[in-house]
Amino acid sequence: MVKVFPLKDIYAEKFREMFSVYYLELGCEENGGHLADEYVIPDMLAGLLKVDLIEEDGNICGFCIYQIDGDGNEWNFKEGFGDVREIYIEDGRRGRGLGKFLLYTAEMRLKEAGVKQIYTLPDGDSADFFASCGYELTDEVCDELECNVFVKNAAACGCNCK
Repeated sequence: MVKVFPLKDIYAEKFREMFSVYYLELGCEENGGHLADEYVIPDMLAGLLKVDLIEEDGNICGFCIYQIDGDGNEWNFKEGFGDVREIYIEDGRRGRGLGKFLLYTAEMRLKEAGVKQIYTLPDGDSADFFASCGYELTDEVCDELECNVFVKNAAACGCNCK
């Protein structure tokens, strides 16, 4: 059985562990657990972003971090857009649709919050994943992160929500 739910205190350590592995996979030398504690979790508690976890057969195996860009957020690249900031599935569970399920859940929640368009700034390895989920490459580039902007109309989200 697969379920998606918001990060709660009792799952914080598992989230820190996954976030650390995620950062290592990206080739970042910063301490992912420290970043989770200093930035991600406090921003989530302040209501600036959402963190959802995915569980398969009783094992938490991934996360998605997303937000609505607005004045209160430090990262506000596209005002009023939904922003899928990070998505991660543990290595041994990839390729089975869990990432899409997690992404579509975030899209549905962003759409329910009134977002009309959603964007992401994928690194080279995840661009194909987002394209397979209906995100389209735009001509826009995020200079700060040196990556292309992919956008999806919320009405076209894969969750088939209305």
